[in-house]
Amino acid sequence: MIEKQAAHESQKPQTFLRESDKGSSVTSNSTCIRGRFEKMIREVQDSVCCALEQVDAGAKFKEDVWSRPGGGGGISRVLQDGAVWEKAGVNVSVVYGVMPPEAYRAARPTDHGDVMTGPVPCFAAGISSVLHPKNPFAPTLHFNYRYFETDAPKDTPGAPRQWWFGGGTDLTPSCLFEEDVKHFHSIGYFVGAKNCL
Repeated sequence: MIEKQAAHESQKPQTFLRESDKGSSVTSNSTCIRGRFEKMIREVQDSVCCALEQVDAGAKFKEDVWSRPGGGGGISRVLQDGAVWEKAGVNVSVVYGVMPPEAYRAARPTDHGDVMTGPVPCFAAGISSVLHPKNPFAPTLHFNYRYFETDAPKDTPGAPRQWWFGGGTDLTPSCLFEEDVKHFHSIGYFVGAKNCL
């Protein structure tokens, strides 16, 4: 069972989405991509943490629920000094912010000649993890997956939203075993091909 540090289960928000994202007349929390992605990454965090605790058979994750002044928040979980894991972290974040106009233009697939003079509101949600095993022959694992979306720039109402998914997974071995590399890449390829549209 995951130990709560900063908040009790009853204090953990059901969602980190802003009210404007939850109660839209066009979408509901269960159908908007922001709500669906947050739900998915929180479920994945629970699943990964439970699996890591089962493997370790003793060590438990400690949880810290945090909020961001600009909007949103997250849940950080850390397990350390276990039998298997020296340290393992599995974190989710759902945040709002402002993207500089230059970054917005760079993220666009083509240049439409837009001249943005003001900041661009944005939203990001993601899950990330780093797993450090005690066994020096087992590699460190890292992954992060995220969804990013811009709103229409404040000074250009009606401009199209931009959105994308990103992320990746990698192993960092201390001792390289060729068969581990092949297995890692073959599983990644299989999962990607199986879930391709």
